Amino acid sequence: MLGIIFFSAFMIVLLSIFLLRNPTNKKLYKLALGYNTAFSLLFVTLFVYYANSENVVNAVKNLAQRTTDKNKAKERTLSLGQLKEPVMMVSALIDAPLLSQLPELPRGCEVTSLAMLLNHAGIKADKMTLAKQIKKNPTPYRVYNGKIFYGHPNEGFVGDMYTKTKPGYGVYHKPIKELAEMYLPNQIVDLTGQSFEEIYKYLSKGIPVWVITNTTFRVLPPSEFVEWQTPQGPIKITYREHSVLITGYDDQYIYFNDPLTGTKNKKAPKSEFINAWIQMGKQAITYNRN
Repeated sequence: MLGIIFFSAFMIVLLSIFLLRNPTNKKLYKLALGYNTAFSLLFVTLFVYYANSENVVNAVKNLAQRTTDKNKAKERTLSLGQLKEPVMMVSALIDAPLLSQLPELPRGCEVTSLAMLLNHAGIKADKMTLAKQIKKNPTPYRVYNGKIFYGHPNEGFVGDMYTKTKPGYGVYHKPIKELAEMYLPNQIVDLTGQSFEEIYKYLSKGIPVWVITNTTFRVLPPSEFVEWQTPQGPIKITYREHSVLITGYDDQYIYFNDPLTGTKNKKAPKSEFINAWIQMGKQAITYNRN
C-alpha cells in the first residue's frame, strides 16, 4: 500500500509540473488535469485509509498491552495475597521473657529455654516444673574397655540436671517437642534438619525459636567431641552442648536469650552462630499462633 501512495504522490507532482509548463495546449491540459485529479483522490483515499488502519492497529496493540499489564498486576497481587509466609525482613528483634537456669538447674538450659518459648506464647510454664516433666533416659553411665556407655539425648534427658557432681549431659529436640506439645497441642513446629531460612521466617513473624548450640556459639574443633555407645548406636557429643532461645537477627548478628548467663538479646556473629547450630544437628523448635 505504501508503494501505491508514493506512486500517486509522484504522479501528482509530475502532472502538476506538466500543467504548469503546458497551459496553452487545452487538450493535453484537460487530460493532465483529469489524471492529476484522479491521482490526488487516490492519494488522499489511500493515505486516510492507511493512517486510520495504523491507528486501529496501534489502538488494538495498546489495548492488548493494557490488558496484559492488568492481568500481570492482578496475578502479582493474588500471588502476594496467597503467600503463607511473610517476606523476610532485613532485621527482627523479639521481646521474649528472660529466665536463668541457675542456680537450680546447672544442666537445665534446654527446659529453661523451652520455658521462655512457652512464656512468650502466653503459657505460664515454670522451668522447675518442666525439669520434672521432661522425659528422662534411664540408661546408666559406665565406662568399659575405654569406651563410654550412656543414653541417647533424643530418647530423654541424660544424667542429672540438678548438679554437676554427678554424671549428666542434656536433652535434644525430640523430648523437648513432646513436652512442648503438652502445653501447646497442635501448635508446636519442629524445624530440626531444615535450613536457617525457616528460622528467619518465624523470627520475622515475631515468634522466637528454641535451638541447640554450644556455649561458644561457634564451630567446635574435633577435640571437643567424644563418642558414646548408646542403645541406639554410637553418637558424638560435646560437653559444651547448650540451648538458647533465638530472639532476632540483622545483617551481622543473631540475637538470643541465654539462660546460662541470664543475658537478654545476647548477640553472636551470624555466620559463626549458624555454623555452630549446624554442627549440633540443626535442632530447632518453635510454635504457630492459633
